[in-house]
Amino acid sequence: MKKPAKRSRKARSMGPRRIQVRNLGQIKHADVEFGDLTVLVGPQATGKSIFLQLLKLAVDTPAIQAELRRFNIEWDGNPEAFLDLYLGEGMAAVWKPETVVDVDGEVVACSAFAGSMRNRSKEERLFYIPAQRVMSLRDGQTRPFTDYRFGDPFSLREFSERLHVLVQNEFGRDPALFPKTNRLNKWLRDPVSRSIFMGGELRTSTVNMQKQVVLQPKDSARVLPYLVWSAGQREFFPLLLGLYWLMPSSRTTRRDKLDWVVIEEPEMGLHPDAISVVMSLVMELLSRGYRVCLSTHSPAVLDVVWVLRTIQECGGTARDVLNLFEFPNNAVTKRLADDVRTKDYKVYFFDRDGQVRNISGLDPGAEDEGESHWGGLTGFSSRAGDVVSHVVNRQSLKDEQ
Repeated sequence: MKKPAKRSRKARSMGPRRIQVRNLGQIKHADVEFGDLTVLVGPQATGKSIFLQLLKLAVDTPAIQAELRRFNIEWDGNPEAFLDLYLGEGMAAVWKPETVVDVDGEVVACSAFAGSMRNRSKEERLFYIPAQRVMSLRDGQTRPFTDYRFGDPFSLREFSERLHVLVQNEFGRDPALFPKTNRLNKWLRDPVSRSIFMGGELRTSTVNMQKQVVLQPKDSARVLPYLVWSAGQREFFPLLLGLYWLMPSSRTTRRDKLDWVVIEEPEMGLHPDAISVVMSLVMELLSRGYRVCLSTHSPAVLDVVWVLRTIQECGGTARDVLNLFEFPNNAVTKRLADDVRTKDYKVYFFDRDGQVRNISGLDPGAEDEGESHWGGLTGFSSRAGDVVSHVVNRQSLKDEQ
């Protein structure tokens, strides 16, 4: 792996363009060049989460170290201890003696991540929304960093801390959480209300001097506590708060110095109609200049990427993007649609054999089944269709006889 020419400070500030990995956890070989939107697909336990957490580490090591020290957590430069603190208890074993991590052409040792970076900028640049996000609330109350045990993953603890600050402090005395006129544009807010919360309202009530989230259904005077919400509502609510964090209510389009967003499995618990709404929110993140990485087990997520790439390749228009997301036709949505058409979309398949392949073409006719079956997301549907066709044809032949 050769060292590339030095990049400008501005280019470096945007984070890595390419990460190559060998023998990290389940990953035998990965070579990922990031787009504006990068989607990772593949079965469970094939290394997607480890790779995304590695990206966070590559972008934010000084900020991660500073956050751990803010809560009086030390590792004395020990790489194994640091990885257990960061990835979670027992996870240091994913970094083997033969592991190679190459970030933009520079090989990075595990000890480099654990070494002192006290003199480096501690600004967080990547916001991570983890798959375990539902754990960031307990009985409808947000949980601070210190509410977790020592061996819990850093990504969950940090995400939970941000939501805690947002709800307990930043929202102040305003009990309304959703819908809020100063959070999300109406053409994004209304579909969320309709497809996920069924027109209901979210607000806080104070319990034991802390704010607790409740849902008030449409046309009802009673409120529902967090634990009786649907699974999809409980999964989506922390994601919604994460989006609030990324989309400040002021005229500032982005939060602080953040450049990157990682969202693990944004589809969890949601109907396909709601998944398309979540993807419209992802498009809003792209239009604000964030680089976004997703992991997913939903073909509905790849449907969006496939259509957008086809629009690009076939000279589609902003109107096609508006139709895809059912956006209203106005000056703001047209600008977003035009912006979305210029973005770079990448898809990578994490296979069970440990190999990671670029399947960005998403060509249903590709010889490589990894691409034609979209990393296994459409394989069963295709097989089911073949079986139905065979059964129907066989019955037709019997009827003719």
